[in-house]
Amino acid sequence: MRFAQNLERILRRIERARLAYDAHQIISLVAVSKYQKVQDILDLYECGQRAFGENKVQDLRDKSVQCAQVPIEWHFIGKLQENKINAMLSCAPALVHSIDSLKLAEAIQKRLGEQTLRALLQVNASREESKNGVSVESAKEVYEQILKSCPNIALEGIMTIGANTEDRKLVEQSFKDTRDVFESVRAMGAKTLSMGMSGDFEIAIAYGANLVRIGTSLFE
Repeated sequence: MRFAQNLERILRRIERARLAYDAHQIISLVAVSKYQKVQDILDLYECGQRAFGENKVQDLRDKSVQCAQVPIEWHFIGKLQENKINAMLSCAPALVHSIDSLKLAEAIQKRLGEQTLRALLQVNASREESKNGVSVESAKEVYEQILKSCPNIALEGIMTIGANTEDRKLVEQSFKDTRDVFESVRAMGAKTLSMGMSGDFEIAIAYGANLVRIGTSLFE
């Protein structure tokens, strides 16, 4: 009952933000299930949530096996180390949100074989040293390079983590900069703008996010 109420509340907030931005916008919700018990994931699935995101390869592998009785759409949303690429690929995630460099993309490409991987390019729009991702200034060029040199990576858009601050203007600026990057690569086939978490997803939607990643507010 608690998860059903949480999900309904979040979906209502997403809908209000969506309508305020653009009634034609379609927004996807990924439930961030890191730190959550398998039973809680299954309970939220039973409430109607279908996409779940993990930020560690080991957790993605373990939970996808333990939840194999239901067709969950798994997303990988964390920092990917090169020595974990094969393990990540074996999980066959629906979407990888966090390709944070050309070097990582090329390492993934070498291991893909005939397999195709749907992915997003991570941009460090907040310019924080603690965050991964390419710079706003280089993002368009890196996006184009990945498309050219990594034919088995189906690059579908951009991801960012909003500025970690109470200053709303800085959060807005990080989302605005990411939206500008997204707009610059739409002609290259970009269709997904993944930004916004529990504390800032409504701001992200106001700047064009069409995929939000929410954990705490769903599982509290």
